[in-house]
Amino acid sequence: MPEALNVFLRAALLYSIVLLMMRLMGKREIGQLSLFDLVVAIMIAELAAIPMEDTTVPLHIGIIPIATLVGAEMLLSYITLKSEKLRKAIEGTPSIIVEEGKILGKEIERLRYSVTDLVSQLREKDISNISDVQYAILENNGELSVILKPEKRPLTPGDVGINPPAGGLPLPLILDGQIQSENLKRANKDIKWLENIVKKEGYKIEEVIYAHVDAQENTYVCRKDIEREVP
Repeated sequence: MPEALNVFLRAALLYSIVLLMMRLMGKREIGQLSLFDLVVAIMIAELAAIPMEDTTVPLHIGIIPIATLVGAEMLLSYITLKSEKLRKAIEGTPSIIVEEGKILGKEIERLRYSVTDLVSQLREKDISNISDVQYAILENNGELSVILKPEKRPLTPGDVGINPPAGGLPLPLILDGQIQSENLKRANKDIKWLENIVKKEGYKIEEVIYAHVDAQENTYVCRKDIEREVP
């Protein structure tokens, strides 16, 4: 087998295996990974690179430790679901670093978390005044959760006695130009109805990149070839 083809096939196989292994680890974004999950992900990448770079290394030398790590991660995840003590020991616990507008200096010092980081993360949440914060909680994954003081929270319809209708999730009917037949059925609609909706906007089905219908049967249709307007 030519060397280039061998490298290509090994890379494709290892990519598929790593993708499968990461899929088995569950649906979590990188920012939501625990410390243990992050370590496993880094080690999997390193282990996959060894047989991918060196074609003299048998594939199983990379696959077996990857499978072992994923198995250990899945086992530990299951155990931590059953044991709160072990979960706290491995993943830690959230820490309150602002309480009633006051920065808890000893706590952020213990966490080795700077006030600069705190201010930066608050700005990302459009909060410029720490005195507006009732609680700021540093989560296990490093994210900052913020609860504003009651008088500083945005007004909601419930605050003024308004009960708006349930919004629900819009159902995509056309995605990337492809009709979503399953979603049409869920919306109790058919192709003829969709064609009429698109036609009302002055388009044909094949000219649409995205369309949806919401719980109130409001529709949205977007044509494929829209370009940015240049002033």
